[in-house]
Amino acid sequence: MASHASLGRNEGKTEIEDISKISTPAVKFHATEKSPEDTKDGTAFTAFSRNQLRRLRLLLGLATITSPLTATIYFPLLPLLRDHFNTSAQAINLTLTLYIVFQAISPALFGPLSDTYGRRPFFLFTLSLYVVGNIGLALNKNSYAVLLVLRAVQSLGASAAYAISFGVVADVCVPSERGRMLGPISMALNLGACIGPVVGGAVAWTSGTYDWVFWALVIVGAALLLGVGLLLPETTRSLVGNGSDPSLYRWWQLSGLGLIRHRFRRTLEPADPVTNASGTQPANLHGSQSSVSLKDGLKTILVCFRLILYKDTCLSLWVHGSFYTVDYSFVAAVPDIFKDVYHYNELHVGLSYLPRGVGIIIGSYFTGKLMDYNYRCTARKFGWTVNKVAGDHLLRFPIECARSRGSYWMLIVSTTTMIGYGWAVERSVHPAVVLVLQFMQGSWGTYFYTTYSTLLVDSFPQSPSSAAAATSITRCAMAAAGIAILQPLLDAAGRGWYFTVLGLWSGILCAAAIATLRSKGMDWRKERHVASLST
Repeated sequence: MASHASLGRNEGKTEIEDISKISTPAVKFHATEKSPEDTKDGTAFTAFSRNQLRRLRLLLGLATITSPLTATIYFPLLPLLRDHFNTSAQAINLTLTLYIVFQAISPALFGPLSDTYGRRPFFLFTLSLYVVGNIGLALNKNSYAVLLVLRAVQSLGASAAYAISFGVVADVCVPSERGRMLGPISMALNLGACIGPVVGGAVAWTSGTYDWVFWALVIVGAALLLGVGLLLPETTRSLVGNGSDPSLYRWWQLSGLGLIRHRFRRTLEPADPVTNASGTQPANLHGSQSSVSLKDGLKTILVCFRLILYKDTCLSLWVHGSFYTVDYSFVAAVPDIFKDVYHYNELHVGLSYLPRGVGIIIGSYFTGKLMDYNYRCTARKFGWTVNKVAGDHLLRFPIECARSRGSYWMLIVSTTTMIGYGWAVERSVHPAVVLVLQFMQGSWGTYFYTTYSTLLVDSFPQSPSSAAAATSITRCAMAAAGIAILQPLLDAAGRGWYFTVLGLWSGILCAAAIATLRSKGMDWRKERHVASLST
């Protein structure tokens, strides 16, 4: 076990040698040891204040609502679209498949690029693409082919917000407090999935046509585009650091309000990073950033695919993707269950989604709180002093243990809930029991895919949006496979045994993945870092 004295003797050695001698979770950290990321002059991790981070959290939460809102608001429109374009149900369902495909492509494309070129330009570009796609869908009256193309454009514009927002959080929030920021953002993200079917059904029912739903999305997209344009400055740390050096900013990297203040007042108001990340008058609005070649930018697109192959990230992605697959299986089975077993009509089936949605929203809030609490508990256990100003050097901190703390208990509860849900439906118990179990599963499920997507971002601080994009690719692929085999398994095994197998599959394999991650994850992460330094 490495002692404080042995760490002191290694101060003159290279970073590779120093890192390689640090053992995994068994290591004891000296209470006053400074992280290598703590600068001598006490530079803060970010120039954003608490109040400014709260405003940024609200903005990001609203921005990430686009993808789930757009995906679910479309469901009530399927009969209208089938009649209007005079085509089959299978042809209209192809528009759903196309949306899911581009839901995976968009983060994989724009997330890594935002790590290289910046969050702000790609946030503005994708939201603009989203608005254009919805305008086209609202105006398209005759062409099914155009409907397919515009659904792809719509998804491409909506689905990047998740990965880019995760990148912004990693840019401005120290690891010990990311849960505080990601919890409410996840709440807003899942709020879109919860209210989407209700809003879509209400608009379609009152208007009798589908185009007003797309016009409503145009309004949402335009409002978000305006908000991001006015309030969000560039945050990518490789470009602007912690936001305190005004000379690093180019004019287009300032928020709209910050640029207006500079142009018309000449002197910017101090200490407001949400309108200008530096809080002072930029010394050089042309910036001093080094240019990045197109070739380098294209290479970053492959980063998220490479992340999937690393041993530690593969395990995190498995846990994240498994529970996303479980959640999609619940969603896909709801209409069949409540129509065949409880004889609900379409309106009541739509309302039966609400308990799960409320569970996800509440679970997201408490998951954020729990992640920060687990981080503090792990730090106390290993004698690590949490640095809330400069941030902690995670190469020396067992972040895998911090994020996965309590996961075994959550797996037991989640597995029990799934098994109980299957047999409750099989035995046709009172629907209130089934709805309560849906609420519970929504709460447990969001814990896993929020916590382990955050662990991915923690593991790749230099490319957080690429890490978030990797989660999107993995979960979409696993969910698509799960949905493909859902109906055959339900028909063959029945609902009771299907959800029993689903619960045991996710519980046992995820427990094995978490155990391996806790024991080997930090070693693998350090080895990867050492290899990157030596190349």
